[in-house]
Amino acid sequence: MQREPGRSPGPAVINLADKLALVDAPWSPRVVATLNDYDVKVARVTGEFIWHAHDDTDEMFLVVFGILGIEFRDRTVELRVGEMIVVPRGVEHRPFAREECHLLLIEPRGTVNTGDADSPLRAPNDVWA
Repeated sequence: MQREPGRSPGPAVINLADKLALVDAPWSPRVVATLNDYDVKVARVTGEFIWHAHDDTDEMFLVVFGILGIEFRDRTVELRVGEMIVVPRGVEHRPFAREECHLLLIEPRGTVNTGDADSPLRAPNDVWA
């Protein structure tokens, strides 16, 4: 298990609100923990993201605050606090939030937020909050 830089070994309580306060840009997920070969990340989002897919991995979104919409080619879903969705690998989607929304994401270490799309919204995938 990889630990946050500078943190002592052993289990640690993680306050998601404190970690989300450290996220300085929308659509820029930050790592808060690792679980086996997965990163647990938080993100603050607002506005529209880009259409993209992740060819090699599923993607999980859990809404901590606000409302998240996700457009698929055939429908749109809306997630509220406490709701989550798993987008299967290869499925094209575009997340959006009309107002600020906070998310918890769990994905394989190294997953790029823009998936297969090249975009200025691509964020580093290894920055800790």
